[in-house]
Amino acid sequence: MLKRFYPDEEVQSSYGIPYGELYAAGYRGVIFDIDNTLVPHGAPADDRAKELFRGLKETGFQTMLLSNNKEPRVKDFADSVGSRYIFKAGKPGQKGYLRAMEEMGTDKTNTIFVGDQLFTDVWGAKKAGIRTYLVVPIHPKEEIQIVLKRILEKIVLFFYHRSRK
Repeated sequence: MLKRFYPDEEVQSSYGIPYGELYAAGYRGVIFDIDNTLVPHGAPADDRAKELFRGLKETGFQTMLLSNNKEPRVKDFADSVGSRYIFKAGKPGQKGYLRAMEEMGTDKTNTIFVGDQLFTDVWGAKKAGIRTYLVVPIHPKEEIQIVLKRILEKIVLFFYHRSRK
């Protein structure tokens, strides 16, 4: 039952994923969450995020930001990094993920998703059949509803880590 929430990969940071290797393996699209995945919650795009997206484009990747946040937040970030975006995405529902792939011209076989939350980001991407990367949240300060979800995530991650031994 808990396996539906397990990420395919767990990494320290969005900035440490071997995107070049993934491109060589045939992946062509990357869907990202924003807050606590690329920058601390509510922070603007920083130089590291801008450089990541510049590098992904140079490699040949299509990118999409997929956020449950409102348009002003998502649009500002997307404009700063030069990516397309979907706001109020309804994660963990599949609709936003499917729309993202359609807009990028990719499919579930050549798209990855990168996010920091199991019950929205990872679960939604897995339901859409996309390979998932769970990153460690960038900053511990989060909204109360996310703090409560993190308690349940710890339980799921305990069993996930135990299953990988």
